[in-house]
Amino acid sequence: FHFFQVLKPLDVKTKFYNAETDEVFLEAQIQNITTSPMFMEKVSLEPSMMYNVAELNTVDMAGESESTFGSRTYLQPMDTRQYLYCLKPKQEFAEKAGVIKGVTVIGKLDIVWKTNLGERGRLQTSQLQRMAPGYGDVRLSLETIPDTVNLEEPFDITCKITNCSERTMDLVLEMCNTNSIHWCGVSGRQLGKLHPSSSLHLALTLLSSVQGLQSVSGLRLTDTFLKRTYEYDDIAQVCVVSSEVKQS
Repeated sequence: FHFFQVLKPLDVKTKFYNAETDEVFLEAQIQNITTSPMFMEKVSLEPSMMYNVAELNTVDMAGESESTFGSRTYLQPMDTRQYLYCLKPKQEFAEKAGVIKGVTVIGKLDIVWKTNLGERGRLQTSQLQRMAPGYGDVRLSLETIPDTVNLEEPFDITCKITNCSERTMDLVLEMCNTNSIHWCGVSGRQLGKLHPSSSLHLALTLLSSVQGLQSVSGLRLTDTFLKRTYEYDDIAQVCVVSSEVKQS
């Protein structure tokens, strides 16, 4: 019997980032831990059945797609590359907030390389798992908001409210002004009943009395059934400029 020590050629580390829009960003750090350079033939992500994947490792240059790593596809000894992927829920699962919230299995990486002698190697990871985001009972996400607005001029935003619990809620919306953000409309509005895993879209109007980068804050949702209030601050940020600056 002969025993051969097989050394691991690559070191793979992954990081997950959960976006408010149910998108998941995967960062894969791949390091060559051998003593010779590698030709990276393919690094791809095979998503789970609930997601579509978009690779973010290319840039558009003069109408052509080029790798962010340039023309050199070799990974030198002890060098590390970072690959980025964006996973979006498929339409049939995106509409089911309770389902997609608990999904932890994302997919698996498929890595193919060649050594300096032309020998091919392949590494396929096991199913990668993320930490499921904790949204609580009610999730408030921002659907639309302008990047830049005029000082002391009303602007509109659209919010999406999702019931992530297993019970029906009867919600009341309260809008609390801050030092810079002022809400336009009637506070204490009845939103009605929201069933589990259901969502509603809400159009709101506000204005800012202070220039600069301002935080949209001050929304409160109260469930009248349990007398429980959910507070939402720092929902988003908007750049506030004077009308003269924006027109010029």
